[in-house]
Amino acid sequence: MQTDQHEMYEYARRRIKQKKKLYFHFIFLFVGSIFLFVINKLFNVGEPTNWYIWAVTAWAFIFILHFIKVFITDSFMNKNWEREQINRLMTMQENKLEKLKHEVENHSNNN
Repeated sequence: MQTDQHEMYEYARRRIKQKKKLYFHFIFLFVGSIFLFVINKLFNVGEPTNWYIWAVTAWAFIFILHFIKVFITDSFMNKNWEREQINRLMTMQENKLEKLKHEVENHSNNN
């Protein structure tokens, strides 16, 4: 397998693993929310409290952060983005060096 193909394969494998963990997190959130609701209803004696809503809300917020990481952040800040940024910075540095060389040559020709 060539290096580029291997990198693409590793990237695809990593993305699939991330998505698989996200789907598992969603199922776990759904089942856990039902479990917390049932526990609250079974063991809540006396004055009704809805503590499980806070737990599910906090858990859902964590799930949303996980979702953002997998589908938004990692989807555009991947290896290709990283390479483009490196190439852009290297090009900027080369341009600055060329400009400095040109200035030095002009300065030496003037003297």
